[in-house]
Amino acid sequence: MQRKFIVADSEECTGCRICEYVCSAVKENGFNPLLSRIRTMRIEPTLNLSIACRLCEDPTCVKACPKKALSKNEETGVIKLDQEKCNGCAWCIEACEFGVIALHPTKKTMLVCDLCDGDPKCVLYCPKDALSLKTPEEISQKTRKKAIRTLVPQVTG
Repeated sequence: MQRKFIVADSEECTGCRICEYVCSAVKENGFNPLLSRIRTMRIEPTLNLSIACRLCEDPTCVKACPKKALSKNEETGVIKLDQEKCNGCAWCIEACEFGVIALHPTKKTMLVCDLCDGDPKCVLYCPKDALSLKTPEEISQKTRKKAIRTLVPQVTG
């Protein structure tokens, strides 16, 4: 099985944060972006981008957990949390290179995207279709096509 993760198209993302609200509603039964497993970043003045767990091949968050509360599903790459073991130390948050792990403000356990068991609701409800579930190869192909479209006008004249 090819691993897929959530990818945001920065040309389509408006920064509406609906993905955050949908995620918190699905996972925590309330509309609170602080409880979301996906984060929307605004890089002024024009770039908006939502980012969730990148399903690293060798996740530093799992290695950093002193309580062994995190594990990686080898088939899907999804990081799983054993809430009974998590003590909220936040070493995983510090270790994550992408800043996609957060600490639940009341439970004091970490929050990380689990892809909604393969059917991420943030992707489903994105009003601009800026989010998609893609393999690394699909992302590479899209990037190559974009680069060619950018270069071809310069080459042809």
